[in-house]
Amino acid sequence: MFGTHFYHEKIRKSVSIFGRLFNNLYVIRKNSSGGVLNQLKVPLAYAPRIKYLERIRQNADLNSDTKVALKLPRMSFEITSFNYDNTRQLTKTSKFSSGGTTRETRQKFNAPVPYNINFQLNIYAKNQDDALQLVEQILPTFNPQYTLTIKPFPNEYPTFKEDIPIIIQSLTFSDDFEGPMEARRTIIYTLDFEMKVSFYGAIAESDIIRKSIADVSFIGAGLADSDIAIERLTVEPDPLTTIGLPDSDYGFSETWTPLNA
Repeated sequence: MFGTHFYHEKIRKSVSIFGRLFNNLYVIRKNSSGGVLNQLKVPLAYAPRIKYLERIRQNADLNSDTKVALKLPRMSFEITSFNYDNTRQLTKTSKFSSGGTTRETRQKFNAPVPYNINFQLNIYAKNQDDALQLVEQILPTFNPQYTLTIKPFPNEYPTFKEDIPIIIQSLTFSDDFEGPMEARRTIIYTLDFEMKVSFYGAIAESDIIRKSIADVSFIGAGLADSDIAIERLTVEPDPLTTIGLPDSDYGFSETWTPLNA
């Protein structure tokens, strides 16, 4: 059943476009009079939340620990789950086709399989103002969804486009500040998203039917209830050079040939 290699990089593209939504966020710190002290572009990486928490906690004591601490604020995101979306299921016999690599062939692929990819975005900060600046730059974009348009087959079908909705599911907050004042504080805002993705199978290429032959017969009119052939209909594109042209409609030539005359 399997064995035809194909790779459309759909999951890789999904991770990339999700990360690009949040890779240009800034935190601006101001003084008491409203003047800008500094502006910081917040780093973003694909990594599990627990990895960042462990890295931050490596420098728990700011007085005695001389290790370089992980700079905050920063953000990370990761895929948390996949699940099939039966609400977007299309007819399994549906197919998409277009011109092939030659004039005598056409390419086609079956209807996509709908899945939901769940992402988790974590915002880490050492004070509330930095974290809230990032949260407020994200929330207004999702109402509750934001739709991106991509080209799933940029080489094979450069004009074929697909809309991918990204829906925000929840926002939670945690503050792990416990212990003495010299211990490092980490404020974490966690945002959960759902991305509606469609997975496509292999793109198949098949020959175009260039000639159709149909015999017209009297059913059961011959000896021993055999059929008597009367005419033969042959249909071909006219002219033959139009074969393989995308969406061509140059007509057909029909030839009727009497049989058993």
